[in-house]
Amino acid sequence: MANMIQNLAGMGDMTEQVIATDFLLATKSAIKGYAAALAETATPEVRDTLRRQMDVAIGTHERITNYMMNKGYYHAYNPNEQIKVDMKAADTVLNMQQP
Repeated sequence: MANMIQNLAGMGDMTEQVIATDFLLATKSAIKGYAAALAETATPEVRDTLRRQMDVAIGTHERITNYMMNKGYYHAYNPNEQIKVDMKAADTVLNMQQP
């Protein structure tokens, strides 16, 4: 069913890539938020809780990154390949039909 919806929207496999990218960016934002809160926390109990939550977010970020790299959505060590992926995504968005 998901593939049918993707194909009807003209995005094909792009939907999975968009979701993964959004998840990666959200996780990165959460890590930054935990780090900022951790720096401002006065009590050891809250600091420990935030540190544990940040560690989980870092692990999640690593898993998402590895998933995206394995799928060819993210090329952390090859900027030229990443530019190609980004350009393809931009072209897909620009070529989508307006309602």
